[in-house]
Amino acid sequence: YRALVVAPGITLDWEGIDGLSQTLGRNGVTSNYGYDTAPYTWQLVQQLREGVALFTQPPMPIKCAGAPQKAMYLSCNAWEDRGVLPNIDVAFHNAGAVLFGVKEYVPALMAYVERYGIDLNFESTLLSVDGAAKRATFKENDGEITRSFNMLHVTPPQKAPKFIADSPLANDAGYVDVDQVTMRHVRYPNVFGLGDGGSTPNAKTMAAARKQAPIVAVNLLSVLKGGEPVAGYDGYGSCPLTVEKGKIVLAEFGYGGKLLPSFPSWLIDGTQPQRLSWLLKSEALPWIYWNDMLKGHEWMVAPEPLPASALKKAA
Repeated sequence: YRALVVAPGITLDWEGIDGLSQTLGRNGVTSNYGYDTAPYTWQLVQQLREGVALFTQPPMPIKCAGAPQKAMYLSCNAWEDRGVLPNIDVAFHNAGAVLFGVKEYVPALMAYVERYGIDLNFESTLLSVDGAAKRATFKENDGEITRSFNMLHVTPPQKAPKFIADSPLANDAGYVDVDQVTMRHVRYPNVFGLGDGGSTPNAKTMAAARKQAPIVAVNLLSVLKGGEPVAGYDGYGSCPLTVEKGKIVLAEFGYGGKLLPSFPSWLIDGTQPQRLSWLLKSEALPWIYWNDMLKGHEWMVAPEPLPASALKKAA
């Protein structure tokens, strides 16, 4: 080949949690990260009237960092609507040290944590699951703890695909080793990478891949013509955090946690739960995805040219 574009995605490591594979989809253990078990999540939510519901988030990186919380908030909202939420002990076990990595969105999320009465447990990583006994063991700073549950929603740990991690394309962590601005491989000038399988330190979301794809395209064409990359990626990613049915906190940010909203704040304030954000996700984005994004006609991701200083450095 003259050039190679690598977009392998990320691997869900179900085996990374002892006992999970053997009980997933039964015994009250579920995950929205599996298309086959997502319906079981809703079944459990509908059936649960009292008891303990645990939601987990593994160490980063993971795809869609807001998804573990979305499942929790929507479950709580359904229990709230049915009047059973006071009878359910809801806990969030997050391997990270904060609720969300960009501080501007935390106050709105904390308001829902308090509204739903969620017990937050930071630096708490799921190690093993005993489905038959309905017990989950977590690693915390003071050692291991084991909790009983009636419902356990698991976000599996995630890693680079083995065929990438074992290849010359990988960095030490196993991901395609690309420049975070030009998306060009740092050692192989005719190789580009994008999406969840890349080493760029952005939120691993579809929104990021959507923004990266045109940048890779124009930079690849420039390289094939004998030039250097001409466009740069700013780390844009988006996590639409569904906090209740009908409202979303539309988190949009780039490298370093810089806010990168797509709309003016008078139209959509992404730091607040809004109905318009929900309609954007539920009504507008599906149409845009099938009719524009997949056909290369999406107008909001035109590649930004690299500044002159970066062009000189690349040359």
